[in-house]
Formats: sequence, structure tokens, C-alpha cells
Amino acid sequence: MSFWNHIISVFKRKELSEQRRGLLTSIREGIPAVIVANLLGGPILTIYIVYLGGTASDVGLVMAIPALANLVQLVAAFYMQRFTNRRLLLTIFGSLHRILWVTTGLIPFLVPEELRVGVFIGLFFMSFISASASSVFWTSLVADMVPPQVRGTYFGIRNTIHWAVGSIVLLVGGQILERMNDQSGFIILYAISAVCAVWNGMELWRYPNPPFQKSEASSSAALFLKPLKDRGFMKATVFIAIYILLQNMAIPLFSYVMLETLHISKWMITVITTVQMVVTMFSYYYWGNLNTKYDARTLLLWALPIIAASCVLWVGIEIIPVIAVLLLVNIVFGFGAGGYNLLIFNFIIGDTPKSDRPMYVALFAALTGITGFIGPLVGGWIYKQIADSPFWLQSYGISLFVGAALLVLALTIGPLVLRVERSAQVEGEQLEG
Repeated sequence: MSFWNHIISVFKRKELSEQRRGLLTSIREGIPAVIVANLLGGPILTIYIVYLGGTASDVGLVMAIPALANLVQLVAAFYMQRFTNRRLLLTIFGSLHRILWVTTGLIPFLVPEELRVGVFIGLFFMSFISASASSVFWTSLVADMVPPQVRGTYFGIRNTIHWAVGSIVLLVGGQILERMNDQSGFIILYAISAVCAVWNGMELWRYPNPPFQKSEASSSAALFLKPLKDRGFMKATVFIAIYILLQNMAIPLFSYVMLETLHISKWMITVITTVQMVVTMFSYYYWGNLNTKYDARTLLLWALPIIAASCVLWVGIEIIPVIAVLLLVNIVFGFGAGGYNLLIFNFIIGDTPKSDRPMYVALFAALTGITGFIGPLVGGWIYKQIADSPFWLQSYGISLFVGAALLVLALTIGPLVLRVERSAQVEGEQLEG
């Protein structure tokens, strides 16, 4: 099915088979989810935290929370072996995630000024615990829905559609904040998000609910130890976790540096981020097609240095107009991030045995979540410490040092650990699919 036929058939669900209806439900469900994520997340999230009175450390902490919340996936993976109605669990936790996030919009009206940031962090943390739990059920469900031979193409198309929506939404959201005062602007953004949260919950319930294949592990300990004994999987996971630790010291704080150090307007920040999202949107389709020819691990070796280069390019501020540099940085990052986001998902669901996939997903999320949590905290602390340092260090210095370290890691250690080492069990499952 061509790209445009995929889009058209989204609205012709009744004419399709059960499997195709499930695949298109996944596309439709993601649209309201993307709207909420872009109206309340990304650079707008940074702007909202600053609006509530937050500092660089607060921004770093909030940006780290989604990663820390991934630890709950271990609990969700164990629980899935007992309660196998994945659609019900996905609907409950997915809806709770967005409802709690939308609730943070009430903070300026109900919470004293000195408590606003703390209350926001608490609600945001509970929201992303729910999101993390729902992602285990979603990944397991979707991995069963999408045939292995079309995963690269399908997720490339799905992500392209969603990022197209996200790009437009972010641009509109930035325009709303630019043209209105902060309070009025955020009221509109949160009102739209509330409607989309309800819409998303309705779409989540439309997912098919195929039988869940339980693990053959004899005990909870054996279930947990299975991915730990998979050397190829663990080497790749530990490497990616370290890479995420380093990159999260800089990348999640890009918007903060633009807003507070470079004094870029809110509108321009959303425009720059939208450019990044448009590039990411098109790169998903490109990387998805490549993934039909090359293994996800191989392609990750191409994507990771591109992300590192986006950090190094901040040094261009010294010789090129700031806006031009920021656009270049975000174009390069968007292309690399599109590859990473698609390929890391296909790596997890493609290189893992079906019956034990939830635990593999949970362990990967937990390890990368720990390092993903530490990274922004360290980054926020560093930016706070260098508040009185030379401008070059505050503006591009940290990104430059982090980018150089990421390049070294990706080009030296990466090829050693991201070799294609799939077990016969996984290969057999893919052939059966």
C-alpha cells in the first residue's frame, strides 16, 4: 500500500480486514496523542515551567521524569503475565496519563505561587508513570499486530503522519502563545488538549485485543533473567543507555538555552522546533524504507553519529548568525532522531522473542530510563553552575563537549556492540510472521 493510500484508507476502516483496521486504528489513535504531546510538551513544556516560576534545575528535573518513570515498566511486564487484557490496561493507563497531564493546567488557578512548580512536578510524575505502564501494553499489542516484514515501512508511514500533525500543532501552539498573554494562551492550549485526551481514550478502546502469549519462564525470577542472559541484547542496551545518559545532558535543555541564554522569542523557538519536526517527519519514511533492506542495529550505527553532530554544530554560533545555526542544529537532529526513534523501536520488537517481549521491552526501558533520568538532572545542574561563566560556555560549550563525547562513543564502541546477533528463536518467529 502506497503512502497516500495509507492516509486515505484511515477513514475507510469498515472496508478493511481485521488486521488492517487494527493498523489504521494505531494511526488514528496517535493523532490526538500527538496533539496533546505537542501542545503541552517539547519547547512549550519548558515555557510553561518557566511561567510557573521554574529554574534550569526544575526544567532538567521535569525533562528527566519520563525516563525515570520507565522503571515502572518492569512491574507492568510482570503484571501482564497475570492479567492479559492488554487493550483494557492500555486504555486505562493511556487515558490516565493524558488526564493527569491536562490537570496541570489548573495549577495557576488553584495552587499558591510558591507551590506551583512542586505540584506540577508531582502531577507530571504520576502522569508519566501511567504513560510508561501503557507503553508496555501498547508495544506488546502493536508488535503482535504488525507483520515483521512490513514493520519498517508501516512505522515509517505512521510516524510520518503523526509528525506532520505534530509540526502543524506546535506551530499553531507557538503562535497562540506569541499573540496572547501567557495565561490566556495556556488556557486555550490546555482546553484543546483536554478534548484530545477524551478523543484518544475512545480510540484506544478501538484497538483489537488478540490473545496474549505468556512466557514459558518457570518463575518471576526466570522471566526477569531471560533478557539478562541474552548477551547481544544486553550489550546493545547498555551501550544505548550510556549514549542516552550523555545526550540527555544537553539535548533536553536546548529549548531552555534558546529561551533563557540566547533570548530567542517563544514564537521563534516553536518555529525552529517545527522545522526539526518536519525533517523528522520525512526522515521516518526514509529510515523506514531503509529498514526493509538493512537491519535496525546497522542503521542505528548511521543515526547515532548524526545526533552527536547536531550537538557539535552549536559551535557555529561563533561565526554564523544564531538563528541559522539553530535551524541547522535542529535539521540535523531531526534527521538523526527520526532514525533513532524508528530503529530503536524496531530493534526492541524485532530482536526479541515474542513470548518474553514485554520483559525485554521493560528491561530496556528501565536501564535507559535510569540513565535518561540522570542526564537532564546533571545537565540542569551544570547549567546552573555556569550561570556566571563566559557566554560561549553557557550558549554552546556544553553541547559541544557532549557532542564530541557522543561522536567518539558512536564511532568507536558502537560498531563493537551493535553487531547483528539475533537468536535462532527470534529468526524463527520472524519467518513464521
